[in-house]
Amino acid sequence: MKVHVHAAIADIDADAWDQLLGPEPNPFLRHSFLSLMEQSGSASPQTGWIPRHLAIVEDGLLVAAAPTYVKTHSMGEFVYDWGWAHLAQQLKVEYYPKLVVAVPFSPVVGPRLLTAPGRGELREALVGGLLELNRMLGCHGVHVLFNTPEEAQALEAFGARTRLQTQSWWRNLDYGDFDAFLMEGLPRKRRKEVRRERRRLGETSLRMERVRAPDPVRLQVMSAFYRRTCRMYGGNSYLNDRVWKMLPESPFLEHVQLTLGWDGDEPIAGAFNVQGPQRLYGRYWGSADDRPFLHFEACYYQGIEHCIQEGLQVFEPGHGGRHKKPRGFDPALTHSSHWLVNQRLATVLDRFLAEESASVRARLLA
Repeated sequence: MKVHVHAAIADIDADAWDQLLGPEPNPFLRHSFLSLMEQSGSASPQTGWIPRHLAIVEDGLLVAAAPTYVKTHSMGEFVYDWGWAHLAQQLKVEYYPKLVVAVPFSPVVGPRLLTAPGRGELREALVGGLLELNRMLGCHGVHVLFNTPEEAQALEAFGARTRLQTQSWWRNLDYGDFDAFLMEGLPRKRRKEVRRERRRLGETSLRMERVRAPDPVRLQVMSAFYRRTCRMYGGNSYLNDRVWKMLPESPFLEHVQLTLGWDGDEPIAGAFNVQGPQRLYGRYWGSADDRPFLHFEACYYQGIEHCIQEGLQVFEPGHGGRHKKPRGFDPALTHSSHWLVNQRLATVLDRFLAEESASVRARLLA
């Protein structure tokens, strides 16, 4: 058994990587997504995402791997550990660079330590490889982001500290249609408000369209909306122009689902989603028109309708957002696992994590 470190996902065979993902692969863990992010330059050394993917080979076969990057900042991760970095500065210890096991720009839950079926024992070898790589590269911590609850619990046995956060997810309870969701999933007051929002939009010339594997023209429309949102709200444009140009030829296109709003022949809004075997993931939104309730329709209600139509079980519309719970999205715990080199920093963060975890769990029960 040999442990290899790769400076590009392209150095690892795509089929061999994807076979580690199991029968219902998370689309963000697919080789095609990671390759798109790296080959476009969106996740690259120039943007502070330095690929150092871990791979374990046995008898010439890839049996375990982890999508791994050296990071000199915390942008595009969504675990929000800038406070940790500030604390390290106060303690006069280093926090960056750090080793991050994650999918770039995508706070979606999934396994991060990938092993061949029936080879769960290889997690220990991956952990050992990550800690050794952290030491060799002079990094100051290993951070496994948005892993599954089962994986986070397993990694505690190897000394990882677990951090809890929350997102808001919609769950499909075998609703027959959107109206059935309203009747069964929302209280009367909220049903009336949602219907009012949709009715007001319906009284305009708005036409909504949902498209799987969209054509280049629609992708360019969506890219313009994406850039406008980033400009308006001061967000980082994590996806550069090359992503949108490369998508039509990328195998990842089959996972892309767009919701577009049209006023006649003029596109006025769009939501960029990613579809997996059982889940829809809301990622990006933008518009050329600020009419009321358009955001809720494009990003939430159309996604819910799509999940009901396609039989998808969960809709993860993105990280954060106080507008989601009143529209049928319930709180869900997310996990990440952390090893910190400096023990002073680790000791202080242990107290913080205990208090934060108690607070997060209390909010879930409120």
